[in-house]
Amino acid sequence: MIARGTLLAAFAHPDDESFGPAGTLALYASRGYAVHLICATRGEAGTPDPRIGPVEDLGALREEELRCAARILGLQGLHLLGYRDSGMPGSPDAEHPQAFIRAPLEEVVGRLVALIRELRPDVVVTFDPYGGYGHPDHIHMHRAMVEAFHRAGDPTAFPEHFARGLRPHRPARLYYTTFHLGPLRLLLTLLRLLGYDPQRFGRNRDIDLEAALRAALPVTTRIDIRAVLDRKEQAMACHRSQGGGWMRSFRLPRFLRRRLWGFETFHRAIPPFRPGEPIERELFPEQASSSPALFTRSRPR
Repeated sequence: MIARGTLLAAFAHPDDESFGPAGTLALYASRGYAVHLICATRGEAGTPDPRIGPVEDLGALREEELRCAARILGLQGLHLLGYRDSGMPGSPDAEHPQAFIRAPLEEVVGRLVALIRELRPDVVVTFDPYGGYGHPDHIHMHRAMVEAFHRAGDPTAFPEHFARGLRPHRPARLYYTTFHLGPLRLLLTLLRLLGYDPQRFGRNRDIDLEAALRAALPVTTRIDIRAVLDRKEQAMACHRSQGGGWMRSFRLPRFLRRRLWGFETFHRAIPPFRPGEPIERELFPEQASSSPALFTRSRPR
């Protein structure tokens, strides 16, 4: 069966795909698109959920969890770069010689360019410039993938690839994952009302949600994932070591879960979103042109 098109997502750790745009990945896979995922590390620096008991090799466990999620989402390919999780700034993991953030940018770009030339995606999805919440590995992947996106089509870049039968290729579109600003603002308000510090969020209190809000890019694209929300929840649940079953732990009725989490948001970086352009509801241009727009706001939020 010939794929309708190819979507390539590039992230840093196991669970970035499931806690992020898993619904979008599953949606396009279900429609017959070839969906591939690049993951830079095995997530060795994560903190395992104590409820699962002692963990001997967290990296191996998280890779297994990632493969579980990839199967559920229907991914055609999973591409592991094999770097080590860098952890947050100032941690010992950041100083490890194999840490992803210590990998030279040119080296990472070269590997991403090779994958773009091999897989020949139409659409690429990766982190925004702030990496969602400022994780150094997320930011490193963003920088590397943006450069790879531009250089993959340059016949003078990494000519050693051509001996392997690869050819230059420039994807049509580049998207960044981004927060929907309304729910993020609501979360910050609720945290303050409950007495929590939004600048010290998360299990390790190392996520600054106020900084994430300031850095968030406008939403240009809103994908309806309600038809595959169950699959996203199942993929999240694969990541047991990271508390991946949280969405279902609320035991909310299905209609309410669909209302709360039934859409995923992106920022279209290339081609740039034009003033007055309606909010997109598809990542692939031919899908957008073949169906009426549902979202007609003239300005992204």
